[in-house]
This record gives sequence, C-alpha cells and structure tokens, in this order.
Amino acid sequence: MRFLAISPGRRAALLSAVLAGLLLVVCGMTHAKASPMSERASPASKAVSTPPPSRGHAAACALPGTTGWTDEGHHTDYSVFQRPAGTVKAAMIFVDFPDAPATESPADDAAQVTPGADWVWQASYGKAWLAITQYPHWVRMPHDSTDYHFQRGFSHETHEAYIRDAVAAADPGVDFSRYDMVYVMPTRNASAISFTPTYIYEPGTPGVVADGKRIKWSVTFGQDMWHWGPKLIGHETAHTFGLPDLYAFDVRDDAHRFVGGWDVMGLISGAGPQYFGWESWKLGWTRDDQVVCRASAGSDTVRLTAVEYGDGTKMAVIRTGPTSAYVVESRRAVRADAGLCATGALVYRVDSSVETGKGPVQVMDAKPGATPPSGCRPLDDAPYKAGQSFTDPGAGVRIDVLQADGAGDTVRLTKS
Repeated sequence: MRFLAISPGRRAALLSAVLAGLLLVVCGMTHAKASPMSERASPASKAVSTPPPSRGHAAACALPGTTGWTDEGHHTDYSVFQRPAGTVKAAMIFVDFPDAPATESPADDAAQVTPGADWVWQASYGKAWLAITQYPHWVRMPHDSTDYHFQRGFSHETHEAYIRDAVAAADPGVDFSRYDMVYVMPTRNASAISFTPTYIYEPGTPGVVADGKRIKWSVTFGQDMWHWGPKLIGHETAHTFGLPDLYAFDVRDDAHRFVGGWDVMGLISGAGPQYFGWESWKLGWTRDDQVVCRASAGSDTVRLTAVEYGDGTKMAVIRTGPTSAYVVESRRAVRADAGLCATGALVYRVDSSVETGKGPVQVMDAKPGATPPSGCRPLDDAPYKAGQSFTDPGAGVRIDVLQADGAGDTVRLTKS
C-alpha cells in the first residue's frame, strides 16, 4: 500500500491550523500516505457550519474537510489535487539502478498494474479514464537503489528527490509537458524500492519541473505491486484526487478494522473494493440528485440502487454533527464488487475531522459476533438484510432495511 511523507512545512501548517481554533480531530502493509498540504491551500481554513434544519438538498449533508489534507470532506481543493474527471494523461517510465540492473522486459512489469486503468473507468461509472502512455525502455538512475532510503515514514523531500532523478533520467525520451501525472516503475530486481508511495506537489516549493511542466502528481511503484496487483492503480491514483487512506496506520490487531474489504482505499485486495458512495459523491462521479439527505428530525423511505451501477439513488445520509454523518448504500456482487462475501445495505459512519489512516470512515457490522464465511475477513459480512435495523440512540439515528432484491434495497431513515 502506501505511505505519504510529511514535510516540516506541512507540520507547521497543521499546527497553525490547530492554534487557529479550527475543528481538527485529528499497516501491516507497505503503502504510502499522501503528505499533508499547507494550511494556505487547505479547506481547513474555512469555517465549519451547521446544516440547515430540513431534509432539503444533498448539500445539507456535505461535510467540510478540516484536517488540512486528504479527508472525507465533500469539497476538494483542486489547486492541490487532481480532478478525477475525463481523461487523465499519465506517463509511465521505467527505471533501474547501478546495484539493481533490470533483466526483465518493461512490459512484464507494466502488465502487473496497467489493467487498473480499466478498473478505475468502471468504478467511476466511466467518468474518469487513465490514459497511460508507456515508455518501455529502462533508464538508469544516478544512485544505487539503497541510496533512496525507501522506508515507512520517509520524508516528502526524500521521495521528491527520487522522482526528480527518475524524471531527469527519462527526460531525453519523454515530453513531460504532455502529461498530467507520472508513474515510475522500478525493475523487479530493486528490492530496496519496497513499497508504493503517492507524491503530491507542495505549493510554494521548487518541486520537480521538466519540459516546462511542474510534476504535481506521481505514483512511484515498489515491490508491493507484485502483491496488490492492478487495483493498486485505483488506490494510489485516488490519493491524487484527494481521497484518504481507510486502513489503520496504527495496525494493532487488524489494520483493516475500520472498513474491512469494503473500499479500495482500505484493503486493496478486499472482497468489495468499489469506492464508497460517499467518496464517489466527493469525486463528482455521483450527482447531488442521487443523494438523499436527512439533516433534521424526520423520516424518509428511500429506494437505493446498488453503488456498483451508475444510475439511480446511490446513498442516503443522516447528518449527525458539524463533521459527521451516517450513510447507507446498497452493495451487490457485480462489476467491481463481483467477489463480495455478502450483499445488502451497508451502513457506515463518516467523520471528516478524522485524519487519513485514523478511521474517517467506519463500517457498522450487522453481525458483529458472527464468523465470516470461509475466505472472508471480519466486516466482509457487515451489510444489513431486509428486516434488520441499525440504531445509534445517542445520535438519534435509526435505519431500517424494508426490502431487497437483485438491484438494490429499500430503506427507511429516521432522525429524532
């Protein structure tokens, strides 16, 4: 998976945001976390408002981002992150090292991840297409692979230096001005390049420039790609779109205790990797008129179409606070979720004040005491079936599943 480096400037910005009194709340995997951006570029500098006291429009349930970086806030700062719409043009370059020369074909390595472009196209309902241009020859890095210090927690600057060397090595044969982002593929022989971080340019710094174009977004693949496979593209590229990590950085007994295998931003190889409806809404793949919002006391009966399909009502939301809400969506074993362990109405809690890797989304388990089916993980059997209900008395929330069929669920939302 991923790791995202935090520069000193970002740490200072986040501290300033806390001191300013903003609402900040704050793997057993080899993953990169996107680096926190500066407060100046962050939606954290905007005040948090209380939603209007009515069911009203979907906007009443849109939560503000408050962490200063990737979070589940509805509005994304596209001066920092990449727009997840239309064609995203990516250059894929291939690097080897003095201590790890390549002995395989670049095409062999690329084939491990590039099918992920089709996966993203399907998961985005055809709203985003990753057009990956491969430059299938090895370019030699100026330093040994061990000199790039790939390890959990390495700095944004260290990662940037690696990208700068890769881009410089490939520049004679690549016109980087043609591309929105860069994928850097190392030889399989470079065991020191162990994991796959995502890079996002920090405004106000020199960054990496080639052919007159600033490289604002990059994914540098590591040897973990041989474990995660094509959906690694969906996870890492979504960080450049502004999505946070949904697995736990504090592994404890289970790095996937928050969402299990229900979203590619959690467990990449999970049984249900389709992006949550909430994230699809944030990314603009789901429209406002496909969201039912309950922001005040009352009740709604809603027919939900499975999120794996692009049409119909995708989710129902009950707002519970300035930065929190419960969401219910329908999941079926089709398309991106063909391998689901269980289907039904999936209920989860979103808190946009919770930082990446600390549980901004938490799935509610309909059967917490049950043993998951063979080959499945805890939470993989979390959906609620017809006749079952979820309640949170403290928040005044009740969600009843009234009916279900092959295409979706009918639910009743009640906020007291």
